[in-house]
Amino acid sequence: MNLKHNPLLVDTDLPAFSRIKPEHVRPAIEYILQQCRDTVEATAQITEHSWDTLITPLEQADDKLSKAWSPVSHMNAVISTEELREAHDSCLPLLSDYGTFVGQHEGLYRAYKNYADSAEFQTLTAAQQRVITEAIKDFRLSGVALDKEKKQRYGTIQSRLSDLSSLFSNNLLDATHAWFCHITDQQRLAGLPESAQVAAAAEAQERKLEGWVFTLDIPSYLPVMMYADDRALREEMYRAFVTRASELGPNAGEYDNTAAIEETMALRQELAELLGFANYAELSLESKMAESPAQVVGFLEDLAKRSLPQAQQELAEVKAFAAALGEQGISKDDIAAWDLAYYSEQLKQQSYEVSDELLRPYFPEHHVVSGLFTVTGKLFGVSFAERSDVDTWHEQVRYFDVLDADKQVVAGFYLDLFARAKKRGGAWMADHAVRRRTPLGIQKPIAYLTCNFNRPQGDTPALFTHDEVVTLFHEFGHGLHHMLTKVDIAAISGINGVPWDAVELPSQFLENWCWEKEALAFISKHYQSGETLPEDLLQKMLAAKNFQSAMQMVRQLEFSLFDMAIHMNPAASEPGAVQAILNSVRERSAVVKPPEFNRFQHSFGHIFAGGYAAGYYSYKWAEVLSADAFARFEEEGIFNANTGRDFQQAILEAGGSDEIMNLFRKFRGREPDISALLRHSGIGIRA
Repeated sequence: MNLKHNPLLVDTDLPAFSRIKPEHVRPAIEYILQQCRDTVEATAQITEHSWDTLITPLEQADDKLSKAWSPVSHMNAVISTEELREAHDSCLPLLSDYGTFVGQHEGLYRAYKNYADSAEFQTLTAAQQRVITEAIKDFRLSGVALDKEKKQRYGTIQSRLSDLSSLFSNNLLDATHAWFCHITDQQRLAGLPESAQVAAAAEAQERKLEGWVFTLDIPSYLPVMMYADDRALREEMYRAFVTRASELGPNAGEYDNTAAIEETMALRQELAELLGFANYAELSLESKMAESPAQVVGFLEDLAKRSLPQAQQELAEVKAFAAALGEQGISKDDIAAWDLAYYSEQLKQQSYEVSDELLRPYFPEHHVVSGLFTVTGKLFGVSFAERSDVDTWHEQVRYFDVLDADKQVVAGFYLDLFARAKKRGGAWMADHAVRRRTPLGIQKPIAYLTCNFNRPQGDTPALFTHDEVVTLFHEFGHGLHHMLTKVDIAAISGINGVPWDAVELPSQFLENWCWEKEALAFISKHYQSGETLPEDLLQKMLAAKNFQSAMQMVRQLEFSLFDMAIHMNPAASEPGAVQAILNSVRERSAVVKPPEFNRFQHSFGHIFAGGYAAGYYSYKWAEVLSADAFARFEEEGIFNANTGRDFQQAILEAGGSDEIMNLFRKFRGREPDISALLRHSGIGIRA
């Protein structure tokens, strides 16, 4: 193939998505990787280094590779095809091998060490020195000090782990989309809101079927679990959902992640031991804020201890409510897993006279996005301008420039909001380009913001649940961290260099505005009448904010404790061990005991395919920081411009240029306090 016309090799600010074909992928990546290797070798051979001869050429090489790979990786996640997946997966070993090559390059390691000992190093800024010292630590964690045989084994393990991560993700995606529930009897739709029925009818029509089709995508699955009166339908959907990608799944054996999980656990343990750690949890925490697995477990167990009594009370309330209704012969003792969301929603509606469906008309896509921009603008002095001249991967994708207070473009992002076939579930922020200084000036950071919300139906715009609004704000918080950085060095720009257990700080922080009356005035507007969320409905929504919050808290703690437990256990790779460990964690910390057939771990992509291995606790760890940070806005005004500027300068602009605790102290004036998280969650304050 003629590389001259390969769109992945064209030096442009934004990818030419419509021109990228599967056959372009491997040739482009192979070509760039060879250039990167040549750069590493040439850099390592220089005897006396300066910043411009050591950091700059490596940063340029990495940037070129990243900007070629990012559209491939992203397209594989959002418009996957068999051919694209094959091309994507064929490059994973190449990328892993290159990472190992760099991390174990003794000449490059020596260059960094010598530079750290040089006179010039003492003249660098603290941020520049941090880049060097963190790189030296990364070399050690990459096995640079291992003997030849162990280095080779390290590389083999890393390559295989990369393959297994992709395999897990592919199995989950395929299992999710391979199953659907086809209904032709309208009576079975009783209880379901009109929006869910319309979406299911549209799904059936797309599949050229009569009636209604429900899938395991969250916008389709969740309304059935919350509203469908048909208990058998709820059970059918629940069983399919919680056994996805397992030996018990609807497509049993075809997309089973069991072997991938066991091999992943074995290789992670072996990797940890190669590098001198007792287990993978110790290795994972080496580059995080938390100091030890014991500290993390203690933190989680303390939160569980504070939350469990209230969670048990909340569960007893919904069980008593379901039994009192006397429907379908349900008693307090036999309420099933597929009943909990249904009766919880009914209890919530009875207690607070509010529901997601009642609120949905007040959160149309256009107004939510516009309100998000208004809130962000008031906090950080930025504005947003949509562009129609940018090539995207799907007709529903939008692109926006980010403008500073002087109306200068400082960043940009793609917004892909809706669920569709061949798109990975969940919501995330990823980057195409990082802010860094180049010979031509400052490279602007570019982000991908991806969600999986309900699509528009006919003439009706997409109407979001309040939970979806919170999700959008969460991901946009990540985006702001990436896009508003003022750091010009790629390694510590935006979210780069930020410890994994602190990276959720800006995202969870921004969620708070979804619950504030002043902010909701910008976010909410009835899609037909144009009416802002009425005061009485607003008060009911706020009153219901912490409904079953303790149950939600212990559920997240269960996931975090499970993640730590399997990665602290050297024998977790043995057949059945992961399930046994999960069961043990549930016995100690869960109030809801799932049925025996539940295979939650087989779809736990965060830790088996998403970078959160021995790090899922990060959500709660960072939530302590985010809740306490927001508490200052509660004290000084949620749209206080000075407070917003302080947060922007201390956290968003600083990226990974300093220890996160130093940055937090700079903003808050003290160490973080857990009381704000408990107060915001309504835990420990019930009568």
